[in-house]
Amino acid sequence: MDRVPILKIGGVLLVSIQTDLQDQTVLALQEDLSERIVATGAHGVIIDITAVDIVDSFIGRMFATIASMSRLMDAETVVVGMRPAVAITLVELGLSLGGVRTALDLEEGMRLLGAGLPQAGPAGSARPARPGPAVADGP
Repeated sequence: MDRVPILKIGGVLLVSIQTDLQDQTVLALQEDLSERIVATGAHGVIIDITAVDIVDSFIGRMFATIASMSRLMDAETVVVGMRPAVAITLVELGLSLGGVRTALDLEEGMRLLGAGLPQAGPAGSARPARPGPAVADGP
């Protein structure tokens, strides 16, 4: 059975699903994620489903269950990268994913959780994002 990787970015856990989900994989993810939230004290969870083509009712319910579980441990969940076909399927199945916020991409998901992605500096080093609008240097 494959395990879904869980990465820590600041106070956020990133779950990037890169394979078709099987029931056992999702159950393992639920357990792994709850353990990581407790171990890291994460305040947010992002589930990236960009690579997911198909969901069924079980997988949809598990996303809602993961969000509820995370909320009980004081972490908000955002699902990012949902394809139109997946959204249509979830609606047709009558699954509202209550308590799960959504965003089009990872950057927007991080913003919803109040965590910005670090930007690369001149030598490729990470530096914090500057607040405010971008200003051009010179004419």
